[in-house]
Amino acid sequence: MRYPIPMTRALLLAFILLGSSSLSIAQTPPSQPDLATWRAKRAADISAPDGWLSLVALGWLKDGDNSIGSAEDNSIRIANNPPARVPDHLCVLTVAAGHITLHSPASGFPAGFFLDSQPPAEAILRPDDEPHPSVLATENLRLVLLHRGDRYALRVKDADSPARTAFRGLHWYAPDPRFHVTAKWIPFTPPHTEQVPTAIGTTLALTAPGLAEVTLDGKTVQLEPVLEGDDHKQLFFILRDATSRTTTYEASRFLYTGLPSNGIDQPGTLDIDFNRLENPPCAYTPYATCPLPPYINRLPISIPAGEQRYNR
Repeated sequence: MRYPIPMTRALLLAFILLGSSSLSIAQTPPSQPDLATWRAKRAADISAPDGWLSLVALGWLKDGDNSIGSAEDNSIRIANNPPARVPDHLCVLTVAAGHITLHSPASGFPAGFFLDSQPPAEAILRPDDEPHPSVLATENLRLVLLHRGDRYALRVKDADSPARTAFRGLHWYAPDPRFHVTAKWIPFTPPHTEQVPTAIGTTLALTAPGLAEVTLDGKTVQLEPVLEGDDHKQLFFILRDATSRTTTYEASRFLYTGLPSNGIDQPGTLDIDFNRLENPPCAYTPYATCPLPPYINRLPISIPAGEQRYNR
């Protein structure tokens, strides 16, 4: 059957558009939302009541008793931001024999204070590197123990923090298809342990399964991701590029990707979208304990893609 010329052109255009749409879909892994949705969710997570903008204190615990509250006589003092809902004396944390035990202050636990959503009682608390970490909370506060090296700290988040209430959004480079690339995956056999430095002077021993080799603007570089946690469902890149001197966060940016095409232990390819580069928590608060880039991920080239510096 022969179609009139206009019909033939219409069908041809439809096939072109369909093919173009299929290519666009293929560029985004099924497990990832589209870029605009992902960026909107990231802003919502950062500014959530327990997001990074709510982090107001990181107090290192000493052996013995550590009193917590807004009064000046506390070992760890929590600023009383308007509307002034932090009790003078919240609790006492006692460090002894490798355990942290919760005790009430002399005045008793304040009303509205909870341990794991239950009325508090004396108990040994679980830090963040144990299953189901203990959570101390009031209406606006959330307190969690961190275990870093041989030290313990108390992380305090306040939904009333000035940084959160003043949030006006994040800043991004415009999406650029040049920075959505297919990398060559080069596995380490066997994987090795990377000693990753942190912003607080400690070191994290993280598994590095291989290298991703990419070419950007005619220059080929290698990036080394690490694995977080036990599920190993994604790769975690900690990197810094030349834009850190001008438009992006000075210390580093983070990037999460799916796994390589043939698994982490076989040569293959890796989908990398640098438009999803994001700032570390340290870009939003001085109380975070961020990892820093290993030497191989301190790049001499510029990657003007992803999240830019956060303006407080």
